[in-house]
Amino acid sequence: MPPLLSAQRRSRLVEMLAESGSIRLEPAADALGVSVMTVRRDLDDLVRDGLARRVRGGAVAAIVPQGFSERIAARGGAKAEIARKAHDLLPHRGAAAMDASSTVGALLATLDDSHELLVVTNSYDNLRTAQARPGIDAILLGGRLEPRTGSFVGAQACESAARFHYDRFFTSAAALDPSFGTSETTLEEAEVKRVLSANADETVVLADSSKLERLAVARALEWSDVDLLVTELDPADDRLSPFRDLVDIR
Repeated sequence: MPPLLSAQRRSRLVEMLAESGSIRLEPAADALGVSVMTVRRDLDDLVRDGLARRVRGGAVAAIVPQGFSERIAARGGAKAEIARKAHDLLPHRGAAAMDASSTVGALLATLDDSHELLVVTNSYDNLRTAQARPGIDAILLGGRLEPRTGSFVGAQACESAARFHYDRFFTSAAALDPSFGTSETTLEEAEVKRVLSANADETVVLADSSKLERLAVARALEWSDVDLLVTELDPADDRLSPFRDLVDIR
């Protein structure tokens, strides 16, 4: 097999980052059939392009705002498993707040005719998913459309969110850190989530393992605000150890 060109290697590395959220130097070098030094140089190029952030022994994906279609295409198996595990947490009556995440969108797709639920969301994509389910009354929060993420944010979105009481708030996050809590790529996104959580009896965070022990720019929720964390991992997985004393995990 001929050696990969530099552009081909970087494309493969970007795919690895999208799939797992991180790259280790030696396994990546083995997978690409090149030296560790070559992978290190390629990662430096990705860092300069804003696609990665270097860490000891490799790199992690840069946390930047992404559109709904980009997010829903990534880690589909993990999202499906999270939705399966969280399905029985959906209230059958009352109201549920849903953020603009694609993971919450996967959960909304599991609603069935046993649910007669008011769904309030700041995502047009998640609104459409909810509207397609039987027995669901769906409301889109007003506000300013954030073109990079497809979510509605700003003062009007926060004011609208505060007008309802929710049995549960289902949210994802750009990143989860044991000390910092959940965080987002924009301050306005974080502010809407704080209002939704403050008006909910319970807050459930749905996040795949690529978000763990990472930081985005804007803090959203502290762990004292979160009642349950749902990931695709077995709750006993060592990757969840830093969070085990902070929040219940499913």
